[in-house]
Order: sequence, then structure tokens, then C-alpha cells
Amino acid sequence: MEQEGLRQKDLAKYFPGKNRVSEVLNHKRPLSLGMIRSLHNGLGIPAHVLLQECTA
Repeated sequence: MEQEGLRQKDLAKYFPGKNRVSEVLNHKRPLSLGMIRSLHNGLGIPAHVLLQECTA
């Protein structure tokens, strides 16, 4: 997000619900396959990066 200058609301169109962005960013919910596809196709984020286990 920092690299592209994106805010939470900029990501909302790639997630199924308006609260999903916050849940994912706060590690309360993992990315679903649909979210991964949407982020990959919409923002060009490599799928392997999105599939990595969270270490935080």
C-alpha cells in the first residue's frame, strides 16, 4: 500500500465487503482465493506474494 500510495478505501473495490479490508489488514481474516485473484488482476501484485504466510 505504501509503495503505491494506496489507502484502505482504495482497496475496497477488490474485497467483497466494506469491512473486509480492515479485517485482512488487522490479521483477523486471511485473504480468500477470490480476494487474491482480484488483487492480482487489479493491482498486478504477484500471486505468490499474496499466497505467502503472514509473519506478523
